[in-house]
Amino acid sequence: MVAMGLTGWQFFLARMKKFTFPSIPGFGRQKLAVGLDIGSYAVKICELTETGKNCHKLLKLGSAILPEGAMADGILQDPNAVSQVIAKLLNNLQIKNKKVAISMSGYSVIVKKINLAVMSDKDLANHIQTEAEQYIPFDIDDVYLDFQDLKTNKDSDRTDIMLVAAKKEVVDGYLSMLEGLGLQPVLVDVDAFALENSFAYSGGGMDENVALVDIGATKMSINILAHGTSILARDVVMGSQQITEQIAKQCGYNLEDAEAVKTGRQDPGDQTACLEEVFAKNCTQWILEIKKALDFYLASHADEGIDRLVLSGGASKIKGFDQFLQEETGIKTEIFDPFATATANPDKIDPAYVKHIAPEMAIAVGLAIRTVEL
Repeated sequence: MVAMGLTGWQFFLARMKKFTFPSIPGFGRQKLAVGLDIGSYAVKICELTETGKNCHKLLKLGSAILPEGAMADGILQDPNAVSQVIAKLLNNLQIKNKKVAISMSGYSVIVKKINLAVMSDKDLANHIQTEAEQYIPFDIDDVYLDFQDLKTNKDSDRTDIMLVAAKKEVVDGYLSMLEGLGLQPVLVDVDAFALENSFAYSGGGMDENVALVDIGATKMSINILAHGTSILARDVVMGSQQITEQIAKQCGYNLEDAEAVKTGRQDPGDQTACLEEVFAKNCTQWILEIKKALDFYLASHADEGIDRLVLSGGASKIKGFDQFLQEETGIKTEIFDPFATATANPDKIDPAYVKHIAPEMAIAVGLAIRTVEL
């Protein structure tokens, strides 16, 4: 992986196929970063430690809700408010590790797969800046740029390149906020690829085709993997916050009560039919977007198909949604558990809490397994 134009930190695609690194003489020891997933609704934090080759123990995890409007479309709207929530959560969890890994999504991040002639890493690094200009809808000087050669079609003279660009002002806003907390941001990732890394870490197969679908408060990330390689990654601006807003509008609740009813913390009373209508309408919209992505993939991979759909994010816990998606697509659907291969001390971390929050922690786990040098 080549990172260009970056000082003091690195912008990486989460394309690792190996999750532990041996100690290399002269390069010092390594440890894991703290995974910090800053969403539009909540901050999620996960800390793991390595206990052996490809074995991890869960040390800390937690989530805290952000003030309304503090984040929008992956951009910090109120850095001070977000900073305060992160600081309080880190303190409550008693996390001492200052090295953190974060990820981004939204309009300020562009992910594009392009096809180029096979060339050396050095030549590719020199060529990619000029090549990228035609694919990036921003001034090339205003973005951080990174790429990875996927090394497809090994018998061909051409190869697929995964290109990522992120607006400097947005990235720098995150870094400034984190450094103001005394944290050391060591890695900036893309949500879809952090999710992919989490899936691979938890035992995701390299011999199957899988659609990873993460549905949060305001965004749905879809990443289709074919034999371990990302073929399609896209974000769709829709999520569970829309359900809250529609419950409030159509069923006569304020936003706080609408959220409580949506999550089952408050009895809907005689509004059950209204709630069912709102849920059905939104889940149907989500499924239509998922089908669009699947159709786009199948248009050029008709002989491959999709073996299963894997759901994550808070919205994945909506009762019956996984079964509804399976019926509508005809594809086996399951809810993702990113902690499937991790261990935890039940005396320190409640297993019931881990099970409850697991689908929401997928991106945080994908960041928390990234190694950094001490």
